[in-house]
Amino acid sequence: MALSSMPARAESCADHYQSSGVPLVTGTTHKVWMIFPSASPGVALDKVFRAVLAEGFVDVNIDKALGTLTTQQETTGSGRPQTLRVVVRKEGRGSRVDAVFIMPPGQVAPGISNNLCRVVDAAGR
Repeated sequence: MALSSMPARAESCADHYQSSGVPLVTGTTHKVWMIFPSASPGVALDKVFRAVLAEGFVDVNIDKALGTLTTQQETTGSGRPQTLRVVVRKEGRGSRVDAVFIMPPGQVAPGISNNLCRVVDAAGR
């Protein structure tokens, strides 16, 4: 009976974070998704775009008709860029935001889950 009176815990971005690959040995892929029930796809995409710029990405390509954002950064000096892809699509009356950050072999990015969640969470602010 005590459990039924507890409020439901809202899901966080970290609840939907996944990574694959072996850092420094293989390429790694970091994925996260969130649903924002009250954010329209267009508004959510604009907010994600601004968050990506705030994270220091340049040459951001955005296609509002498709709800996609793609950008690359090269921060290691290796000449091998890291790629960020974000897709925003309609989900019920709101939006679903999926983000994928891809790093080539030999690279690591400390704090990537927090950085990726900052970008995705921007859609709901």
